[in-house]
Amino acid sequence: MSDSLVIIPMYNEKENAAAIIDAVLALPHEFDILVIDDNSPDGTAGIVKEKIAEHQNRVFIIERAGKLGLGTAYITGFKYAIEKGYDYIFEMDADFSHNPEDLLKLYKACHDEGADLSIGSRYVSGVNVVNWPMGRVLMSYYASKYVCFVTGIPVHDTTAGFVCYRRRVLETMELDKIKFKGYAFQIEMKFTAYKCGFKIKEVPIIFVNRVLGTSKMSSGIFGEAVFGVIRLKVNSWFRKYPKPQA
Repeated sequence: MSDSLVIIPMYNEKENAAAIIDAVLALPHEFDILVIDDNSPDGTAGIVKEKIAEHQNRVFIIERAGKLGLGTAYITGFKYAIEKGYDYIFEMDADFSHNPEDLLKLYKACHDEGADLSIGSRYVSGVNVVNWPMGRVLMSYYASKYVCFVTGIPVHDTTAGFVCYRRRVLETMELDKIKFKGYAFQIEMKFTAYKCGFKIKEVPIIFVNRVLGTSKMSSGIFGEAVFGVIRLKVNSWFRKYPKPQA
């Protein structure tokens, strides 16, 4: 078994499912893959199962009854990873907006450079986004700036969904207390890790807008992220965050 598990939520990703799995498995470091499929009506799960048959003990799937939210998909995957004993657990999109080769950079930041949580960051070295409309770039960039201002978290790309966690981070964070289900989930995870005292490192990446399939992004998702952080900050005043074991 690999020491690393890449969790990839999928919903209607038939155009990308096989290709993203092949790309991750082709990397020089051995990454296992866990797909969380929310009952995609386009047959995504069937494509993944074909890859499971080709790559036994490297590719896995959890099928859920319907669209239950990005956050709950990742929490399901995190619990699976902890149960199976993986040391490095990754979040990654299915649509190639995250370059699979950058998994190696995130792994190095945690495995070799001492980070507890590494983030594939679009904004740590300027604005590295390709093929997004300017309005969406500005909304995403300034949403992250807003989150930094409200929460005090020293992260440039707070909504990033390309992340590596050491297992002890997820074991410490009290995953059942993570409440957001949409993209604000990404903010809550980073904020909670920061409040727990973990070392966070941002790794510059180039984010490329999907070519195939349909985006799941909406203005409502950003609305949750923008307004939810105020509640997140206020709630933090009344919560005692667990600290990592020495």
